[in-house]
Order: sequence, then C-alpha cells, then structure tokens
Amino acid sequence: MIERITSIKNLAVFKNFDWNTAVVDAESNVFDFKKVNIIYGRNYSGKTTLSRVVRALETGGISDKYENPELNIKVKDNADVTHSDFSSHDKTIRVFNEDFIKDNLKFIVNPDESIQPFAILGGDNNIIEQEINDLKDKLGSNEEGGETKLYQELKSLNDLCQGAKTNHKTATDTLNNQIKTKALDRQSGIKYKSEKFGDQNYSVRKLEKEIQLVLKDDFKPLTDTEKKETEEILTEKKKDPIKGLPQLQLNFKAYSDLTKEIVTRKIGKSDKIEELVKNAVLNRWVSEGKKLHQAERKICAFCNNEITAERWSELDRHFDEESNILEKDINNLLSKLTSEKQQISSASGLKKDDFYIEFHKDLEQLSEEYKTTKEDYISSIDLLEEQLNNRKSDLLNEKIFDEVKNHIEDLEKLRTSFDELRKKSDDYSDQLATKQEDAKKNLRLKEVYDFVLNINYNDQISNIATLKTKEETEENKKKSKQSEIDDILAQITEKQKELKDESKGADKVNEYLNDFFGHDFLTLKAVEYNDSESGDKKYRFEIHREDKKAHHLSEGECSLIAFCYFMAKLQDVDTKTKKPIIWIDDPISSLDSNHIFFIYTLINTQIFGEEDFEQLFISTHNLEFLKFLKRLPGAETKKETKTKYRYLLVERIDNESTLKLMPEFLREYVTEFNYLFSQIYKCSQIDNVTDSNYTVFYNFGNNARKFLEIFLYYKYPDSSGQSDKMKTFFGDENIPAVLTDRINNEYSHLSGVFERGGTVVEVPEMKKAAEKIINSLKSDRKQYEALLRSIGKTEEADDFAQQSTNGDSAVVNTITNHEKELVKVFNGNRVILELKNVVGVRNHKIFQNEYLTPAIGNGLVKETRKRGKKKQYCLTDAGTELKNRLNHEEGL
Repeated sequence: MIERITSIKNLAVFKNFDWNTAVVDAESNVFDFKKVNIIYGRNYSGKTTLSRVVRALETGGISDKYENPELNIKVKDNADVTHSDFSSHDKTIRVFNEDFIKDNLKFIVNPDESIQPFAILGGDNNIIEQEINDLKDKLGSNEEGGETKLYQELKSLNDLCQGAKTNHKTATDTLNNQIKTKALDRQSGIKYKSEKFGDQNYSVRKLEKEIQLVLKDDFKPLTDTEKKETEEILTEKKKDPIKGLPQLQLNFKAYSDLTKEIVTRKIGKSDKIEELVKNAVLNRWVSEGKKLHQAERKICAFCNNEITAERWSELDRHFDEESNILEKDINNLLSKLTSEKQQISSASGLKKDDFYIEFHKDLEQLSEEYKTTKEDYISSIDLLEEQLNNRKSDLLNEKIFDEVKNHIEDLEKLRTSFDELRKKSDDYSDQLATKQEDAKKNLRLKEVYDFVLNINYNDQISNIATLKTKEETEENKKKSKQSEIDDILAQITEKQKELKDESKGADKVNEYLNDFFGHDFLTLKAVEYNDSESGDKKYRFEIHREDKKAHHLSEGECSLIAFCYFMAKLQDVDTKTKKPIIWIDDPISSLDSNHIFFIYTLINTQIFGEEDFEQLFISTHNLEFLKFLKRLPGAETKKETKTKYRYLLVERIDNESTLKLMPEFLREYVTEFNYLFSQIYKCSQIDNVTDSNYTVFYNFGNNARKFLEIFLYYKYPDSSGQSDKMKTFFGDENIPAVLTDRINNEYSHLSGVFERGGTVVEVPEMKKAAEKIINSLKSDRKQYEALLRSIGKTEEADDFAQQSTNGDSAVVNTITNHEKELVKVFNGNRVILELKNVVGVRNHKIFQNEYLTPAIGNGLVKETRKRGKKKQYCLTDAGTELKNRLNHEEGL
C-alpha cells in the first residue's frame, strides 16, 4: 500500500510539495492514503502529474522531459521509493492515464498503429485451472490479517523469526551501544579523554580489541594505588637537572681525637689545694670566684673577709697556667663542636618537587635515612660535648674517654645514593613522553577492564550467542516454509503460462463495451500474424466497426475503448490474483452523463465486486462523477478509524499545485450546484487575496457561469435567454449586469484573449459580483438558508434566519398602508396598468412614488420580466409572507 507521496519537487506544477504540511487537518494532524482514495481537481490542476508519479513505480521510470525531479514515496513494508530507483518496491502497480493510452493504444495517436495485445486466462483449460486452484487452496490466503494454511504457517514462523531477530538485535544493539558510548561518547567516551587515556583516534574497533586483551588470563589491571600513581605521572612536566647535595666539611674524627686528648690530659698536682682537687664543684666555684674578685675586690664577697696576699698566691698556684690552657682548649673545642652541629643541622636534602613522581618513594626513604643519620651524627657530637663538659667541670682530674661512633661514612653513602637517584631522575626526562604514553595505555586498559566488569560483558556475549542460535533456527524454519510456498507459486506460474490466451483479451474488452455501454457496433479483434523475426504466431488488437478496421473515432469512443481496455487488462496473467495498486486518472473525458454512470458501474462491479486489489485511487474533475464515487461500497462509513476511504483535493494556485484533504462540504455534497454556491459565497466573504484563497478569484468566472446557468434554469424554466433571466433575477436598477456579463464571458472562457489569461484578476470586481449574487439569493430566504446549511455554514444560516425574523417585525412597522394595499392585490405577475386599476389609482406619478417604489425598496415587490415592452412585477418571498399575514389578520 502506498501510504503517502512524501515529497515532490520540480515536477510540472508540483514545485515543492510536502505531504506533512499539506495533507493535514485544522489541528495539523497528518493523514495517509487509505485503501480507496478519491481525488478531485479541476482540469490542469495536476491530477495527471500525480498519476505519472505512481506510474513511475509501475514502469520503473519517469519522463526525461522533467528537469531534476525529486520524489519520495512511502510504501508500506518497503523502503521509501525515490527518484533514484522507482523499482525499489515489491508492489504490482497498474495506472490508467494518458501515458497508458499512448503506450498501449497507439492507434488513438496514429491510425496506422494497433493496440498492444495482452493475454488472459483461456477458456478451455478446466483441468489446468483446477490444478491451479488446488495449489492455491493448499497455499491458502495471503491477505494481511486473514492468512490461512501455508501462509498462516509462514506468518507464524515469520512472527517467531522476527521475535527472535528482534531479541538478538536488541541484545546486540544494547551491547554495541554500550561499547559505542564508552568509546565515542563526547561526555564519557575514551576517545574524548585523550589527555588521560591517549589515542585521539580511538574507535569502537579499538575498544573491542582491548576488551579481548583485558579478558586474557594473564592480564593484571592496575590496583587503586597504582592507578593513582599512574595518573600522577600524567601531570608531570619536564624538569631541570637536579643539583647534588652540598659538600659538607665535617671533622668528626679530628674532634673526637682532640676530645680524647683533652679528656685524658693530666694536670700537675704540686702546689694544689687538696680540698679543691678532691671537690670539682668546689674547685669550679672557687675558680669562678677568683675571676670575679681578682681585678677589683680585696674583700670576699661571700664571707666579707679580707683576701690576703698569701691567699692570692695560694690560689694562683692552684689555678696555674696549665689549668687555664686546659679549660681554654675545652671551650675552643666545644665551640667547634657547636659549629659542627649547626653545619650538619642546616644541611638540607634534595627537594621532592625536583624529582619525578616515579622517584618520590625512593627519595622519601633516602631523605628519612639522611635525617636519621644527621641526628645520629649530632648525637655523637653531643656525646663528645658531654665528655668535654665533664672534664671542664673537673679540670684537675683526667677522665677516661668513651669512644663515640663516627657517622661520616654513613653520610657519604647516603650522599652517593642521592646522587644515583638524582641521575636517574635526570635521565627520566628523556623518557618522560614514553612513560606518559605507557601510563595512558595502562589507565585505558584499567578503564576497559572496569567497563567489562560493570556491564557484565561476558554474560552479555553468552546471551547474544544463545539468541543468535535461536534466530538462525527460526530463520531456517521460515526459509523452509517459504521455499515450500515458492515451489507451489512456481508451479502455479508454470501452469498459468499454459493458460495464456491473447485472443480472450479482446473478448473481455468487447464484453465490457457491449454489456456496460451497449457499443456492439465497435469491437476489438485479436488479429493473428506471424512474427517476422521469430516466426512465432502472435496477436495484435485492432478496433473494428462493422467488421472493418475503424478510423476517425470520436473522443468519447476513444475514451470508452481505452478504459474498457484497461479494465480488461486487469484480468491479464501479469495482474490477476496479484492484488495490484490501481490508479485511475479522470476516466470520463468527453463522455456524457449516461456513460459517466456506466464508467462508475464498471468500476463498482468489476473492481469492487471481486475486491482483487490492494489499493485504489480514482481522480476526476467532474463533480457528477464524484457524486457517483461517493456511492461505492463502504463509502457510507465516515468515522476516520473505520472508513477505508480518503477524500483528497488537488488545488492549483497560479502555476503551483498541492494535494490536501478534501473540504468537508465538498466531500459531503451531493451535487455540483452546492459546490459552486460555496465558491461564490467564499468569494463574497474574502477581503484580501492571499496564497491560500487566490484560486477562489481565479476560478470565479467559471463558477459563477455554471451556478447561474443551473440556478436560473430551474428558477425560470421558460425559453427566455440567459441575459433576460439574469435581469429578471437581479432587476434592472443598481445591478452590475455588465460586470456579470464580463465575468461570464471573459473570465470563464478567457474569450480567446491570451493577454486576459495572463493578467491578475480584478479582485474588487469579482467580490462585488459575488456579493450581488449572494444578496439576490437572499430574497428567497428559505432557499438561501438551506444553501448555507448545505455547505456547512450552520451558524451563518441560524444568524440569517434570526435576522430575517427580526427584520420582518421592523419592516411591518414601517410599511405604509399604500404598500399594504398593493401587496394584498398582487396575484402572479402584473404590469403597472393592471396594478393601478386594481388599487384604483389613476395618477401614474402617485402610484409610482407612493405604492410601487416604496414596496420595491422594502423588498416586497420585484421586477420579474418584460412582456413585450412592458415591465412585469411580482411579490418577493417577503411580500408573499406579508400578504399572508395581512389576510390572516383580516380573517381574525
């Protein structure tokens, strides 16, 4: 089924057609084609162009006269068909249009040509037909939703296969989408995190390859700690060469040896004060006191006694030069040891920031050892200081020296280790880019590993494999059943070839011509001849009249033969039983009303009778034929969800056409008369011309002419001319009869003037004429109200009825007694003299001014026609109603 003609560009009058914006209702809901599609459009609106679009699906191509056409057609259960390949579908299409006639009935264009023959089922092959029917019965029905037998089995298998395929595809798509997202998503994909994972050209294929890598047994992903350290490598910048540790001038051994010498140095004990020698604290106290008193004091600050010269001599001998030298040596060495400690304390290690992160751990370990060793070194100095201070406290008595460990060698080893680490870090600069690439790869593989775990990759792969096996199993079952069906179809095709009988094709055309149209004097004959190339017996069709080849056929005869030929061709071996999509383009050209009915009957009985079609399209320009089409089986169902019918309108505005939903009033009308009234009414209501309403003015001449012909014929069914009837209808005064004539003559037929057809229609002129027609129709209020309702203008009809009722009361109150007298005596058509006599007024001026003119002005009386040279008048509907009311009041 063709669901929609999605778009047409650069194809005749279809310049830029878009189904989604054109075939919509007032709420912008889009509607598709249905099983039966009725299309109305005036001549030259584009109906045949649409049929050519669909015929391109039948023939596989479209005329090369169109420049750069673009088409898109949505076909159910098929990919969209485009202008690049019209054969990309599996539908059987049959189109009746002028191109079909030119291709198959060439005699219409060239009398010397014949008609393309076709074969239908022969008449003497009952056995083969029965065999074919038996095979078809075995197959069952393939109608959508009503499949039986083998087709039902195939449908069930197809459903199972489709379900298995869907499940497999869903599982595969789910995994593929997860992989695609992980690889390529702009927010979370590996490709767009190249600063962390490297490879700006990362792809789904690469991710799939690395998934297999991380699934190997020997793959070991980064631990969380390793991941953090690896991420830190990526932040590294190339560093400058690192300076080594500063060279320290340490003298521990010399200081240790000197300390030993000082601590163990002996002092001579002659002339020493025994008590002080034995008491180091007292000795220190006296020594300090001597220094405080020696320069200035003669009196002891402690005991307040005089210090004698003898005591001074005794003290000088005790604190002799040797003791002073020892103390001085101790102080000097203590000072040096303090400097040594300061030097070692201030000695800094190497800065962590100068090293690459890869060496931080080793550096931290060395730095900690360096710190400890420095502390040990200082502790050793402290031990030396402690021994010196002990000797200083007891200068007179030598001490035993306790050996202290020398840590200089340890410091030198650490210095060497620092240098080695520094050199490694410096060398690392040359490897930084490579190390960072390795880091990115390791981080990427860690990311892939985590991804595999998070999505349960192995479980999904296992499930997909199971679903694939299920799909293949169901597919094989379906193929087996399809093969069985194809074998039977092949048998049917072979047997149908045995039934080909081209002579029967002509008989079928003649059957339609005679049974439906009564044209037994025109017949189609299958003329046998031998092909000059192959020597085979072949047929060609010819039109015969009274057993002779016919020439000079009328247009109507050509139309009948062409359509009967098409209808018969639907029975040929290439079409019958294949449920074709049928498009019939305007089949009633040059036919009278009787033949129009027979065309409808042929469609109804032969196409709908057998219902051997998938979809049907019928287009027409004729409203009478449209009326018949609305009687086709099932057309009475109106509800959108239940009806099989779609009504469409081809509308042309200037040089561009579109296809849209048929307006409700046109879809529901019974006659052309209602449609024409709707167009005139619409023209009378439009103030500004737009692209959407221009066609109303463009077609106004034809519409007005046809409407007035029908309306005036039934309103005034006598032999008077159209001009007289119009004057009677409109009246002589204030009626733009000339304008109306001009519209009828110029704009409905263009009067043979090409320039008129090429100019813009005078919109005010059209609107004024339309308003005059509408206003004149209003004189028959009941009829006008009914006309409004017939075109769906229910509210306007109600308003008009209400206005008329209100107006009646107002008019009655303003009508003079003279007008009432005149209305009461009216009976049929009257000339002025008759009216004057009945009323009893002799003076013509008085009668004219006080009776007739006011009555005409109030819409009670109107001029009807002339009898000879004398005008006749009659009551309007309002006048008749007033007369009845006055008579009723008198009766009361």
